[in-house]
Amino acid sequence: MPVSDTIQNDRFNEEKSVYTVRGTDAPDLEAGVAAIRNVLKTLPARPGVYRMQDARGDVLYVGKARALKNRVANYTQVARLPKRLSRMVAQTRSMTIVTTNSEAEALLLEAQLIKRYRPPYNVLLRDDKSFPFILLREDHAFPRIQKHRGARRAKGQYFGPFASAGSVTRTLNALQKLFLLRSCTDSFFANRDRPCLLYQIKRCSAPCVGRIDEADYAELVDDSKAFLTGKSTQVQKKLGEAMSAAAEAMDYELAAVYRDRLRALTFIQGSQAINAEGVADADVFALDCKAGTVCIQAFFIRGGQNWGHRAFFPAHTADVPEPEVLASFLMQFYEEVPPPRLVLVGGEPAEAELLAQALGERAGRKVQIKVPQRGEQRKLMEQARRNAREALDRRLAESTTQGRIFQEMADLFELEGPPDRIEVYDNSHIMGTNMVGAMIVAGPEGFRKGSYRKFNIKRPETAPGDDFAMMREVLERRFARLEKEDPERRSGEWPDLLLIDGGKGQLGAVCEVLEEMGVQDVPVVGISKGPDRNAGREHFHLPGGREAMLPPNSPLLFHLQRLRDEAHRFAIGAHRTKRAASFTKSPLDDVPGIGPARKKALLMHFGTARAVRAASLEDLERAPGVSSAMARAIHDHFHAGG
Repeated sequence: MPVSDTIQNDRFNEEKSVYTVRGTDAPDLEAGVAAIRNVLKTLPARPGVYRMQDARGDVLYVGKARALKNRVANYTQVARLPKRLSRMVAQTRSMTIVTTNSEAEALLLEAQLIKRYRPPYNVLLRDDKSFPFILLREDHAFPRIQKHRGARRAKGQYFGPFASAGSVTRTLNALQKLFLLRSCTDSFFANRDRPCLLYQIKRCSAPCVGRIDEADYAELVDDSKAFLTGKSTQVQKKLGEAMSAAAEAMDYELAAVYRDRLRALTFIQGSQAINAEGVADADVFALDCKAGTVCIQAFFIRGGQNWGHRAFFPAHTADVPEPEVLASFLMQFYEEVPPPRLVLVGGEPAEAELLAQALGERAGRKVQIKVPQRGEQRKLMEQARRNAREALDRRLAESTTQGRIFQEMADLFELEGPPDRIEVYDNSHIMGTNMVGAMIVAGPEGFRKGSYRKFNIKRPETAPGDDFAMMREVLERRFARLEKEDPERRSGEWPDLLLIDGGKGQLGAVCEVLEEMGVQDVPVVGISKGPDRNAGREHFHLPGGREAMLPPNSPLLFHLQRLRDEAHRFAIGAHRTKRAASFTKSPLDDVPGIGPARKKALLMHFGTARAVRAASLEDLERAPGVSSAMARAIHDHFHAGG
C-alpha cells in the first residue's frame, strides 16, 4: 500500500521544558550518584526524557520515563544496577531533562535523541542508511516511476520500504516491462522529438512523442498502483482478457505485447514469492542472539509481496535483555521508516502496548504489534528466525576470520593494536588531465562507503601528472580538515593506518606531509606490485626503508589487495566521471552572467564556442540578446590580456 507522508518533524519543542544541571568533579561513582541526586531535587513526577552526560557534556545515555522522578531515582541505588549502568553512573556529571505530555511522546523523543547523539550506553541501530522506495510522481500529466531515497517531499505515492537498492532496481525493471511507464526526467521528456531506446525495447510507452494519449497512460498508472497495492490478480486477469481479445481480432502484434507484459508479471510474482499468504502489509522481525552478538532479521511484506529482507546487528547489546533490545531497535528503525499496520515479532518487546501506541501516533493510525502463534503468519516468522540464525552464524564466522586478519596486520606493520579505521589513497589521471585523488575507508566490519572521499586536484602548483604532488595535495587537504574539525580526536574520524598505493616515492611524500603538519602518530604503509607488476608479489614499504612481503596464499595479503583494488576502482570511477563532464563542458560555461538561453543564442549566432572566443567586441554586440555590457564582459573574459 502507499505510504502516507505525514511525518511530523516538529513534534517536540525542547525549548519549552528543558533544564540542565552540570558539575565538574572528576569521574567516579560517588560523584555520579551525587550529580543525579542533585537533579532529583527538582524533578517532577511527569513523563519525559533524560540525558546522562559526562564531564565534557557528551551524552552517555538517553532514557524515557512515565514518571521522571521515580525513574531517575533508580540510578542512585547503585547496588541494584548491572555493571553496565554502574559504569555509566560513574561517568555521569550532568543531566538534561525534557518533559513531555505523555509516555508515548517520551518514547518517540527518546528514539529521536538516540539517533541524534548515538550514546555509548544505548542499544544502537548501527545500519542507519535510509531505505529506498518506489516513487510514482503525480506532478506531471504523464507520471514518472523512479527509485527514491531520503525525505519524501515530492508529490506522489511512495511504495516501500525495500530492503536494498538492488531489490528496488529489479522491481522497477520488471514494472517498466509490465506497465510501460516512463522513468526519464521531466527535462529529458520535454526535449524529445522521437522515441528513446526504452520504447524500442518495449519498456516505455513513449508518451513524450505522443505514442500514447493521456487517458491510456493514466490507465497504465492505475494498473501499476493496483499491482503495487497487492491487486496483482486483478491486473493479471485484465491483461489476459486484453491478450485474448487482440488474438481474436487477429492483431497478433498487440497480442504479443500483452503476452510479454504477462510474462513480466509472472516474473515479479515468482521473484517475490514468500510464505506471506494472508499477510497484506507487515514488517516481520525475528531476533537471534549468540556469543554476545544480536541479529535482527527483517522481512518487508507489502500487498502480499516480498519487498526484500535485511539483517541488522545492533550495537551495545551486552547485558541488555532481548525484549529491551527489540523495543529499542523498533523505535529507532521506525524513526525514519513509516510503520505498517501490522508488525510481527518473534518475541514480545518491552512495553509492547506503549510501543504500539507510540508507533500509531507516528503513523497517524493504529499499529498492531503481534507475536504470531499459528497459521501462515507463524510460518513466516519461522522463516525469518531461520534467516536470523544463518545471518548470525555468517557474521560470527566472518568476525572471527577478520579478527585474525586484523591482528596479523597489526603484527606485520607494528601497530599498537588491530586498526579500527583504515584509509587507503590512490590517484587517477590520463596524461595529467582530469586529475583526481581518492580515499576509501575500511574497518573490521568491511568498507565504509559513506566515508569515501574524492579530491579534485586544483592547486596551480601541482604539475600535471606529478603523482607525488597530487598525493601531497590530497593528504594536506585531508589532515588540515581533520585538525580543524577534530583536533582532540574524539570523533573516530582519525585513521589508525594509512595505506598508500605506491612505493618508496609515494610513501616518502606522504611521510613528509604528515611531518610538516605535526602528525607523528598515524602509521603509513605503501603497497607496490612486485617484479613485472604481478599481483601476489606485492612489497609493503614502511617508514625508515623497511620492507615486507607475504606468502602468495596469505589471507592478509588477499585482504590488503582487496583494499588496494577498491581504492583503485573508486579513483578510476571518480576520474571517469570528471572526464565525462569535461567532454560536455563549454568555454562559455565559465563566463559570468551566461545562462543556458544566452549560451544557446551565442552558439546559434557564431556556430561554435571557439568562434565566440575569437569574436571582436563589435561582433559580440551585434549578436541577438547580447547587450553592450554583456558583450564587453564576454570579450574581457576571453581577452584578459587586452
